[in-house]
Amino acid sequence: MIPIRDTTPSRSYPVVNMMIIGVNVSVFLVQLAQGPGLDHFLYTYGLVPARYSQPQISFHFSWFEQIFALISFMFLHGGFWHLLGNMWSLFIFGDNVEDRLGPLRYLVFYMLCGLTSGLTHLVLNLHSNLPTIGASGAIAGVMGAYFVLYPRARILTLIPIFFIPYFLEIPAFFFLGLWFLLQFFNAAAASADMSGIAWWAHIGGFVFGILFLKLLSAFPAVPGRLQKMTEKKGTSRLQVIQPVGPGSDLNLYAAISVSSHEAAAGARKLVDIPWGFHSRLFHVNIPPGVRQGSVLRLKGMGRALPDGQRGDLLLKVMIAGTDGQGNEAGN
Repeated sequence: MIPIRDTTPSRSYPVVNMMIIGVNVSVFLVQLAQGPGLDHFLYTYGLVPARYSQPQISFHFSWFEQIFALISFMFLHGGFWHLLGNMWSLFIFGDNVEDRLGPLRYLVFYMLCGLTSGLTHLVLNLHSNLPTIGASGAIAGVMGAYFVLYPRARILTLIPIFFIPYFLEIPAFFFLGLWFLLQFFNAAAASADMSGIAWWAHIGGFVFGILFLKLLSAFPAVPGRLQKMTEKKGTSRLQVIQPVGPGSDLNLYAAISVSSHEAAAGARKLVDIPWGFHSRLFHVNIPPGVRQGSVLRLKGMGRALPDGQRGDLLLKVMIAGTDGQGNEAGN
């Protein structure tokens, strides 16, 4: 299963999440510049359990190198596809978790998840002399938090069956729950030394992600000014809608969400309508000055009769942050 996107828009720009992605990409470029010294580089800055359990190995490293490796390992990757897979998962799930925690708490959360995932691997593979690298454990923590925060969100997922790509919208609790179970099965079937993948780091990251979410949620969020700086002025450009059509009505009915800024200035949205194993994508222009409850008519996008007659798709405009009468909603 390959996640393509989720259906939960974030209310703020994920500045920390994008910063973390940028740091990972930058470190990967540093890795590529190492040339023949790459193995020594990975052994120095990766997480090697034997460096902490065997005195004859730890003797060759300073205390700073030993502590720094507990952090640096989560920014290293074994290749382009390893990096791409991790960063894509972080891009999909991280923005919503940052949106809920706020930038500063999310940064602390991510680093704690990465650290504890590494310690989980270290304790369970105390004498391994292989460097463990990658952001997978930290990202597993992000996925654990998403599992708790947005269980009913839907994940558009690519499932290749006999080389035929199928796209399904899967509930987040099912997608992430299945992912977690697969980590357990893989951990039970192979040791880290044989597989080269720290399955228990993934498991530890996911579990600690849930615990750290509960812990950090008890602390106050960032100051209001910083929160305001990262707030989005618009709703998500891509919106997934589920139109309905009562009885024999040829027309279909759905709602589209815009911000007050977009309602005043106008906007252009990309609308996705799930259609079997595929999706129908089309653009919708939001005219300037649109009001709460206004209806946009998309001709020919409704139901079709055998004789070729088609109904319309009627989109009701919902302005985020207002009540049913178009007034600003209170906090």
